[in-house]
Amino acid sequence: MSLAIMFILLAVLLVCGAPVAVALAGSSLVYLIIAGMPPISMLHNMINGVNSFPLLAVPFFIMAGHLMNTGGITVRIFNFARALVGWLPGGLGHVNVGASVIFAGMSGAAVADAGGLGNVEIKAMRDAGYETGFAVGITAASSTIGPIIPPSLPLVLYGVIAQVSIGQLFLAGVVPGLLMAVALMAMVAWYSHRRNYPRDRAFSLSGLGTASKDAFLPMMTPVIIIGGISTGLFTPTEAAVAAVAYSLVLGLAVYRTLTIRHLLRVTMDTVETTAAIMLIVGAAAVFAWILTANQSAQHLGNFVLGFTDNKYLIIFMMMVLVLIVGCFMETIAAITILVPVLLPIAHTVGIDPVHLGIIVILNLMLGLLTPPVGMVLYVLSRVSGVRFEECVKATAPFLIPLLIVLFLLAFIPQLSLALPQLLYR
Repeated sequence: MSLAIMFILLAVLLVCGAPVAVALAGSSLVYLIIAGMPPISMLHNMINGVNSFPLLAVPFFIMAGHLMNTGGITVRIFNFARALVGWLPGGLGHVNVGASVIFAGMSGAAVADAGGLGNVEIKAMRDAGYETGFAVGITAASSTIGPIIPPSLPLVLYGVIAQVSIGQLFLAGVVPGLLMAVALMAMVAWYSHRRNYPRDRAFSLSGLGTASKDAFLPMMTPVIIIGGISTGLFTPTEAAVAAVAYSLVLGLAVYRTLTIRHLLRVTMDTVETTAAIMLIVGAAAVFAWILTANQSAQHLGNFVLGFTDNKYLIIFMMMVLVLIVGCFMETIAAITILVPVLLPIAHTVGIDPVHLGIIVILNLMLGLLTPPVGMVLYVLSRVSGVRFEECVKATAPFLIPLLIVLFLLAFIPQLSLALPQLLYR
């Protein structure tokens, strides 16, 4: 009964628009009081939930993304992508996707991609005569590549909760991220053929060379991160620190686009974002602890396995569950709550936890493109000046290629497991 009240209260708070951390912590506190447990145990579990060395990577990856945005790195990346694929029909649509792939190796967050590159991309596409809806839709869809291609904040959190190698998770995201890019570029090509969208510019080796030179140092960021982790030079947490140090060198010494005022603003933005994430992680840790204490994962597992023991049907059921939750709950909270529930079921039917991580994160990224939460849509609505409802309508067609990739990854595990198995033999 107490557990039912907790879930009902959580749903009511979320529907009423309460912050996710408040909804999770408030419903958990009510459960503890009804169950006659000391409220102080809530604080203990919140502290234990954030007391993790790998979680130190979160503020550093956030700061690296902010530094890249503030230091003008996004413009260099966009110009390189423009020189590389702008000659294709519907050129700026392809540039949009290509820039997101490159920026994904630096920020690790969809909202950072949408906020940083979105302003540049949408303005350029509007100026070139593209429909605003098309520009918003492809920008929103391509931003979901950010948390799949390493580094990835959601994958860091998943690795901490599931106790899975973050290095393997990062490598597992490379091929899926590239598949997402290919699928979205195919969608752009189809739109371009139907609407006769123009090429952005003729291909030029000299132009590509100039753009490559300007963007070479920023594009070394993912090389440093992935190379350092895969060779054992540093851990994912240390890689986040290296990314910040490298971003500071680029902004302060190489390009000289960062000032003390910029650094103060970046630091404050990082603190604010990190504090919000950690509050959610801490509150969700209490919620997950209550579910674990009530053996909710075991009960759900027994129910699912009593219904079917078919591995692929169970994967499909998981996908539907995560997709629904992702539509209503913020990514960080959803990961913290869902993973302890899904992981035992995955172990029982032989689903690799690394494979599960990619499926869960990509599912939740689709939630960023759907109401009522849809954080990416809210960001792009503000950036583009387009109403939220119109952003939803514009983005909907681009969910099709992403769903196709999701199903391919879910039912062909080697697409995500081949690279980590090769390098972590």
